[in-house]
Amino acid sequence: MIIPAVTTFEEPELPAEEPAPLPRRRQPVGPAIRNYVGVIAILIWGLAPFYWMVITAFRDSAYTFDTTPWPTHVTLDNFRDALSTDTGNNFLAAIRNSMIIGAATTAVALLLGIFTAYALARIDFRGKFIVVGVILGASMFPTVALVTPLFQLFSDLGWIGQYQALIIPNISFVLPLTVYTLTSFLTDLPWELEEAARIDGASKGQAFRMVLLPLAAPALFTTAILAFIASWNEYLLASLLSTDRTEPVTVAIALFEGPNAFTQPYAAIMAAGTLVTVPLVIMVLIFQRRIVSGLTAGGVKS
Repeated sequence: MIIPAVTTFEEPELPAEEPAPLPRRRQPVGPAIRNYVGVIAILIWGLAPFYWMVITAFRDSAYTFDTTPWPTHVTLDNFRDALSTDTGNNFLAAIRNSMIIGAATTAVALLLGIFTAYALARIDFRGKFIVVGVILGASMFPTVALVTPLFQLFSDLGWIGQYQALIIPNISFVLPLTVYTLTSFLTDLPWELEEAARIDGASKGQAFRMVLLPLAAPALFTTAILAFIASWNEYLLASLLSTDRTEPVTVAIALFEGPNAFTQPYAAIMAAGTLVTVPLVIMVLIFQRRIVSGLTAGGVKS
């Protein structure tokens, strides 16, 4: 007996109805306004002194105390006075001294900091946390407490007025920041990269130099900028440990002399401060992405 095949008919599927879009909820305007107002207030508070310094630097010295909030009586004579040596000032030599001190401090701090950070991040040894605590504690030590012992020490060594008397204390000040920044970055680098290099036949030194250092370039760049700026801005120790031959720009500006003993060259001081500050501001603005990437590159990525 032949059983006829049963043909089934499938109902066509109807297209699914798309859900109606939910109405967009309007974000409250109040918090956004408060955030913008807070940011603007912080910018004004932080940049107002810098803005007034620049305005005074370009204003005629006869109108130094003019309170007009925009440029008036614009002139470049103040910059000529700042760079002139007629009154005993040698601002260009001070800039050279600051460059030497800042470059040497940054180079030594990076050299010592990268090896110290590698040891703290990669090597397990007894007392590691004590070492980290001592480094962080050294960064909190007040500078004014070191003035007298350092002056006595360098006087006994005959180093007063020498570059090493200015470079060595600066290294001790910027080294904790260098070690802390680089340690946090190297700790978050994956171990597998170094182990892969070791499996390929590289020694620890080669793995460090060829694998870890290129990856740590953003952190190194960031640390170098911060260390150089910190060394460039140091004044307290430099005012006591330097002489006319080695004084940095911070000390030179504080000792600016006018045409006579009764005239304070405020306009020339503002011009010198502008010449010292504006290049740092421009450098930070140009490399701000590298600075931010270096400070955040060690973070955990999902």
